[in-house]
Amino acid sequence: MTATEKLTLGGLLLALIILTCNLYPWWRGNRDMKMLASFGKGNAAGVGAAMCPGGILGWAHSRSGTVGNGLGERTGAALTGTSQTQGLTTGQLVGLGATGAAIVVLTVLWVVLAYKEAGKKDRRRIIGGAYVGSTFCLTAGVAGILSWLPGTLTATGNGVVAFFQGAGLL
Repeated sequence: MTATEKLTLGGLLLALIILTCNLYPWWRGNRDMKMLASFGKGNAAGVGAAMCPGGILGWAHSRSGTVGNGLGERTGAALTGTSQTQGLTTGQLVGLGATGAAIVVLTVLWVVLAYKEAGKKDRRRIIGGAYVGSTFCLTAGVAGILSWLPGTLTATGNGVVAFFQGAGLL
């Protein structure tokens, strides 16, 4: 199985199913934002992975499309009898610098620590959020909306490095 940078309708369908399964209890309940916290944490990790051009996080991001395409295409075909293999316009988050990458690693670490503390349901929500965040970033629409994020994280990382180097303090 090879990694993909292209999302199909099936992959999008799977991501939308997971998103719906996470939003439905919140919508039917009292709409407390705490109900979406675990999903949101996972989503942050998935978007962070989508900004990484390589390494383990970049590999995991490219695999999300591969896995989602296969599962979603089979699910769509089994449920509707139609092909879900049409590709979507591809998007990519680019421009993450070394200091921004450090911020991404810390964000993913934070999510991993939250995962370790979470119960069974919240662990599933974190994984689902990571998958949805990563998968949605394979589309041109979401990648375009979030195109500002890699530069912002790099600038934030630059500020952290400047603080530790004593810039402006000495």
